[in-house]
Amino acid sequence: MSGIIGKKVGMTSLFNEEGKNIPCTVIQAGPCSVLQVRTIEKDGYKAAQLGFDDKSEKNVGKALAGHFKKAGVTPKAKLVEFYNEFVDELKVGDEVKVNLFTEGEYVDVTGTSKGKGFQGVVKRHNFGGVMQATHGQHNRLRAPGSIGAGSDPSRVFKGMRMAGRMGGKQVTVQNLEVLKVDEEQNLLVVKGAVPGAKNSYVIIRKWN
Repeated sequence: MSGIIGKKVGMTSLFNEEGKNIPCTVIQAGPCSVLQVRTIEKDGYKAAQLGFDDKSEKNVGKALAGHFKKAGVTPKAKLVEFYNEFVDELKVGDEVKVNLFTEGEYVDVTGTSKGKGFQGVVKRHNFGGVMQATHGQHNRLRAPGSIGAGSDPSRVFKGMRMAGRMGGKQVTVQNLEVLKVDEEQNLLVVKGAVPGAKNSYVIIRKWN
């Protein structure tokens, strides 16, 4: 398999052999159930659909309930397809666990960043503001300033950095080192930070 579904537990730190304190993120990676195996003959591509984290049956629609029943697994909250040329080795009902990874290798982690709502240009784009904070100036400290030219082109260019909704987007952090693999508790410890809040779902893929 090329990856696995997980849940962000939180951040901590570890000391390496040189005594340096390294910030790291703890992820509950799996176990994931194989719900479906895509084939070129039937679907036109190769992939394996994994499901993670049990979900109450009363909150599952009939179509998905039949899908889970056919695979012989309990309802899952998160479903993701992974494309890999080795998916032929998997069968419906198999489990993919954290032992997929080894210490020292590198992974890419994808998640949804924390939503911060509607924010101004100072917080969203690190603008410095347009005026000084002295001489009785109170109402334009965090304003964006001029946003367009005059008579030519008489419009605001697309992509202009302005105030707007911040966060809540899919973000991928690449090339994170795996510091520790705990097979008993299905925990994966990676170096650095990953997107999302605590208990949010993330997708861990082997770095190519």
